[in-house]
Amino acid sequence: MNIFINQESRELPEGATLADALAAWDTPAVFAAAVNLQFVPRATYAQHRLTEGDRIEIIAPITGG
Repeated sequence: MNIFINQESRELPEGATLADALAAWDTPAVFAAAVNLQFVPRATYAQHRLTEGDRIEIIAPITGG
C-alpha cells in the first residue's frame, strides 16, 4: 500500500502499523506523530493500523528563542 510520510511517498505491506512506517523512516530522537492530522499517542504506534493513502506527519520539537 502507498502512504505518505512528511509528504514523501512510501510503499508498505498491507496491514502495516504506524510503528512499521516509523521504523522505515529516519526519525529524530524526540518526535511526535500524526496520521491524517490526528495525533497518535506513542503507546499505540504498534496497534495503529495504516490504510492506503494515509498521511503521516513526523514532528520534531524546535528549540531556540
